[in-house]
Amino acid sequence: MYWSDHLRRQSRAAPRTRYEAAILNRLQQRPLLGLLVNPFAMTFRAMELDGGHLRLTRRGLTSSVSLEAISAAPLVQKSAVGATMTVATAERNFVMRGLGYPDAYAFAEEVKSAWIGFNLSALEREADRLLRVHRAVAELAKPARYPAACELAPLLSDARALETSLLSKLQPDAIGAEQAERVALVRSFTADPGTMRTSAIATFVPAELERWKDFFDTIENKPLTPEQRLSVVVDEDATLVLAGAGSGKTSVITAKAAYLVKAGIRRPDEILLLAFAKNAAEEMSERVEARSGVPLVARTFHAIAYDIIGSVEGSKPALADHATDDLAFTNLIKQILKDLVHALSAVSKAIIQWFAHFLVEPKTEWDFKTKHDFYTHIEKQDLRTLQGDKVKSYEELQIANWLYENGIEYEYEPDYEHKIQETGRRDYCPDFRLTESGVYIEHFGVRRQKMPDGSERLITAPFVDRDEYLAGMEWKREVHAAYETTLIETYSFERQEGCLLTALAEKLALHVTLKPRPAGTIFDRVVELKQVDAFSQLLGTFLRKFKGGGYNVADCETKSERLKLGNRAKAFLAVFAPVFTEYQKRLGGRIDFEDMILRAAHYAETGRYVSPFRHILVDEFQDISQSRARLVKALKVQHPDARVFAVGDDWQSIFRFAGSDIHLMRHFGHEFGGSFNGETGVHRTVDLGRTFRSIDQIAFAARSFVLKNPAQISKQIVPAGKATEPAIRIVMTPKNEEKKKLGEVLASMSARIDPANTASVLLLGRYRFLEPDMIDLKRRFPRLHISFKTIHASKGLEADHVILLSADSGRMGFPSEIVDDSLLALVSPEEELFENAEERRVMYVAMTRARHTLTILASNSRPSSFVAELNKDPQYGIATGGGGGQTAHECGECGGRLLDVRGQDGRIWYRCEHVEHCGNLLPACSSCGVGLPRHPDGSAEAKCNCAATYPSCPECKDGWLIERFGRYGAFLSCVRYPACTGKAKISTNMTGVGATKSKR
Repeated sequence: MYWSDHLRRQSRAAPRTRYEAAILNRLQQRPLLGLLVNPFAMTFRAMELDGGHLRLTRRGLTSSVSLEAISAAPLVQKSAVGATMTVATAERNFVMRGLGYPDAYAFAEEVKSAWIGFNLSALEREADRLLRVHRAVAELAKPARYPAACELAPLLSDARALETSLLSKLQPDAIGAEQAERVALVRSFTADPGTMRTSAIATFVPAELERWKDFFDTIENKPLTPEQRLSVVVDEDATLVLAGAGSGKTSVITAKAAYLVKAGIRRPDEILLLAFAKNAAEEMSERVEARSGVPLVARTFHAIAYDIIGSVEGSKPALADHATDDLAFTNLIKQILKDLVHALSAVSKAIIQWFAHFLVEPKTEWDFKTKHDFYTHIEKQDLRTLQGDKVKSYEELQIANWLYENGIEYEYEPDYEHKIQETGRRDYCPDFRLTESGVYIEHFGVRRQKMPDGSERLITAPFVDRDEYLAGMEWKREVHAAYETTLIETYSFERQEGCLLTALAEKLALHVTLKPRPAGTIFDRVVELKQVDAFSQLLGTFLRKFKGGGYNVADCETKSERLKLGNRAKAFLAVFAPVFTEYQKRLGGRIDFEDMILRAAHYAETGRYVSPFRHILVDEFQDISQSRARLVKALKVQHPDARVFAVGDDWQSIFRFAGSDIHLMRHFGHEFGGSFNGETGVHRTVDLGRTFRSIDQIAFAARSFVLKNPAQISKQIVPAGKATEPAIRIVMTPKNEEKKKLGEVLASMSARIDPANTASVLLLGRYRFLEPDMIDLKRRFPRLHISFKTIHASKGLEADHVILLSADSGRMGFPSEIVDDSLLALVSPEEELFENAEERRVMYVAMTRARHTLTILASNSRPSSFVAELNKDPQYGIATGGGGGQTAHECGECGGRLLDVRGQDGRIWYRCEHVEHCGNLLPACSSCGVGLPRHPDGSAEAKCNCAATYPSCPECKDGWLIERFGRYGAFLSCVRYPACTGKAKISTNMTGVGATKSKR
């Protein structure tokens, strides 16, 4: 019964006189009492109830207070000098003093009745709405469905609208305990919806897990893990399941699809199950139906996009021939390059300039702090000139290629034409000799430094001895002057000042005639050098990301300036722009996969395609591209309650060349999340953690390795088992012995297998050309099931034993120096700042194919930086084997490694790993013939492990003194002579000096 009914009955039961009615509706201060308690009219003298308002009078002025604003029933207090009545609102209290108590009490009751009636009337008008909202909020105490943000956002919006229009104005005392309790619950939700939603989720999840326990126990051959079960029942606007290698992600997707249908959450036609490969989609469809009986068809992104286009346009456009063939796509790019070189002079010049001067990253010795770092960089870059020579610096590469472009025949580092006697130096080999004119070119690595007094001086790179280098420059000048040969000098400061090649042209003008080679001829030479293949792959990767991300060339130019990528980016874009234009032209009326995805996304965004899908499940989410993400978002946004459920592993994101963008997974919430209570990007992440594949040593080592990049999402790993012996081995292979070492490793594996058993062995290579003779290996090792895959092709595979082939350094090594080209940052939302970020993930994929053992074969002289890292850090628990366990010695000349090599005479020598740059060469100890004498800090002796000792060389870090004989008799000189000229006289107590054995 509402108060209005009660009041109406009261009104009928007790008719009032005209005088009583007036008294009830108006209250006046008594004159005499007013003089006593309110002589200066500080409080109100009169109140009148006028419909929905109270009129209050003081000093002839009238104020008005609505019944809606009154926060409590009027309060009447009795005193010796009359009664006081207080009417309270949220802002202030309205007070009247000097009242007759009976009048005040009767008026207060009248106001109270009107106030209650007003509140109940307002409540009655919104009774159905309040009932609906209250019921929905109350159900959060025991939700029947996962309380996703998209489900509760409309409820919160409705509740807050009700709060504003009604609930905030209702007074609990005016509406009764039952109604007040309902209002309080709804107001509690509007005040702190986040806490209430969190509590609802905490209630729902364990109850749902228990409710579906039998389903989770039987949906797969083995019961699902706790993490897998949680990922199925969590149903946020956007849910990301982090599925590490071997964690059972396919089981999760299968269970999720079946759960949605069996729980009555979705019909099969409301679920879109997306895979990247056709065979993966087919396998998923079959698995879902076989395990759950749910007829759900999984599709690839291209299949759904093609269907969308067909439904809107009435027919499906023809697909470009190269759309399904990566090799054909790369070959098309190569053909476009070739055709542009022969057809357009301006474009041909840009293309040739790229190959001549920007193919490699233009860093010089000035960009590095140590010789070792510089030499390592140079070796990775493979500085091969257009003539085919391998040079020692980027600036030498520029000079050599300029000479080749302009038809000037030259020799690189030839022997000087005159024999120079008794110098104590190596034979002199100038940088260049021009064949026709006989002119020599020396490029000097010096820059100009402005001094405080305004003068200039020449300086060298940080790790170069300036005085020694300048002395060498002067010696070379003296040689050419003495033998009257022409020397042209170039300098690093000329490149720094942007005039290296123009200055060279001016200096050579008197000596040579330029005969520029045609662009087509130079391009054919580039093809011969196999430099076009890698560049075409880079162009192809860039093109796909460029189209998929909706970029334009102007955007890329602006970004290159912001990222300070310099002239190399400008040179690249000068080639890419015409290549892209020609590529689009050659598509004709056909479409490629990027067009297909983008067109479908456009139709979904504009509403020309109406999506039936309310749940979008995406497999291998780490491989998603910008265009695919755009399509998913366009489908999701069509329905306010649509969800995205993504399963992937950012540690296995290795398909950037195909357009994948790891940032979409790293910023999953921002890209796909919902909104709730002013918070955007609402999503849930579930880490599967457990692996069913790799044992602990491999699983933990792979995790530690990939997480060296702090941008990777951290995940916990529960391994499949515990290793009883070292599970990861690195085997160093001497030059030309790769095949032999592989055979030894396989023989060792075969010998350890029980005669009644077999084992699977997966050979992995970074590139297809690393595949060994598989027929021969299978014949030699019949108890091993041996297969070969590239690492990229091995995704999803596993084997008892994995052997990684040729983990070597170099541009086509592992890590590949091609894949992580900084130019790709121009078509990525964020630059991957961590060095070799994608290649590190490729290595993780290789490591996690193994169940029991992982063996890595690496060049003894050119090991990969990954191998060096694994060997250096004891946390990886790496074992060395197969002849690779030599002691590491640091080269005193450059900081690289000294490697033992066997000379033609059978003797052992120690040579710097940077053999083409450093040249440090030391003989083994003359006493044992194997060890390398080393210098303990501050010691005057070089000591070998065999206990032999030698006097230290006073000039170099690595050498020691041995006895030699000259025209004046015996003397001591460095074993590194002539590279080092350190020497000493033989004192009387050093006669016959050589190796001496320490007493033990």
